[in-house]
Amino acid sequence: MGFFESEVVQQEAKQLFEDYQSLIQLGSEYGKFDREGKKIFIERMEALMERYRIFMKRFELSEDFMAQMTVQQLKTQLGQFGITPQQMFDQMHLTLERMKSEIEQ
Repeated sequence: MGFFESEVVQQEAKQLFEDYQSLIQLGSEYGKFDREGKKIFIERMEALMERYRIFMKRFELSEDFMAQMTVQQLKTQLGQFGITPQQMFDQMHLTLERMKSEIEQ
């Protein structure tokens, strides 16, 4: 069975996309959140980024041709912005850490 034919992979991809869309939509109101709301938002974003990191690692470790093509496409797309997938995750982590420090003040 191909990587993308797996129901587990399909379900996780769908759930990640839906959760990401919901958080982005919710994040547009971030400035209106109270301190606890901001903490919850950051925690959810951290959890989502960790799920995404694990999902991408599955792609990297898979021997499936389409999974490897997907990894290469992501690297190419990010490369157009001068970053690697690891740098993308690192930048998101730094951004979330900065957001945390802002609400601690």
